[in-house]
Amino acid sequence: MIRPSKLDIGILETPIKKYEFSGKDFFVKHDDLTGSLLLGNKVRKLDYLLFDAKQNNAEIILTCGGLQSNHARATVVAASMLGMKTKLFLFGTEPEVPEGNLFIDNLFNAEITYLTEEEYTDVDAIMAAKKKELNKAGFNVYIVPEGGSSSLGVWGYINFIDEIKKFVVENNISGIATACGSGGTTAGMLLGCAINSLPLKIYSVNVLYPKDIIYNKIVNVIDECREKYQIEEEVDFNNLYILDGFSEEGYTNITNEKIKVMNDFARVSGILFDPAYTGKAFFAYVQKILKGSNEENILFLHSGGLFGALAKKEAYLEK
Repeated sequence: MIRPSKLDIGILETPIKKYEFSGKDFFVKHDDLTGSLLLGNKVRKLDYLLFDAKQNNAEIILTCGGLQSNHARATVVAASMLGMKTKLFLFGTEPEVPEGNLFIDNLFNAEITYLTEEEYTDVDAIMAAKKKELNKAGFNVYIVPEGGSSSLGVWGYINFIDEIKKFVVENNISGIATACGSGGTTAGMLLGCAINSLPLKIYSVNVLYPKDIIYNKIVNVIDECREKYQIEEEVDFNNLYILDGFSEEGYTNITNEKIKVMNDFARVSGILFDPAYTGKAFFAYVQKILKGSNEENILFLHSGGLFGALAKKEAYLEK
């Protein structure tokens, strides 16, 4: 197995804390504490991707996401720290006043191209064309894919499993629940479990893509990673459970019912979830695991997203 090199831009070895909600105790892994402006799961992937960008003498980073993309914000901040500029391709309409993640994108002088949802379906081709244009103008350009979900980026969550394996064994953890946008976090955890011989169940709440599409994305990036880095261990896809149906309102919206659960938990825990990712994942976790018949010890991964909540403050305060 070939382990790629990485940076060390985030605060890793994040804590695991116990909480009580809905009548049950459970553990939360705090990847919302990987940094201040770098908070969230994306920094683990960017450690690898931006190391590769530096090795390629990149001057400009291209990446993409939604208007309140946590990944885009983390990329902009991390690239700036490393002396690189960022150009973003975001689906959504430019607001009069940028809030949340978009405020930070603007603060760090990211150049932003706004795309319609239809245009965004071709975002990879759009970024490739921009890279070609910038290369012709004499710039070294590096493309970071959506969510950092590539055969290289997923190493962030292979290492995540290395980080928690002792805790998992000592506390009889049988699974991990997480939000799933582009699939890289889930793919990395499945690979990490295979490499470490941990038969953990991974419960992924698909917040952006339909169940069949995100499943294929996860499988494809795992296959690419295993081939590229000569990983002999095979992933047991029977341990992958996609908790579908918890983002029916769409990626950029969230229902009042979910906000109420998020607010109730915030007021007893001090943890605020975001509306696109962790809020939906936690709602699914409450419904399917804490309130369900499943008595297994499932760890909840808090993958960040605080700034996205700030962009929806009116909805939160109505509850």
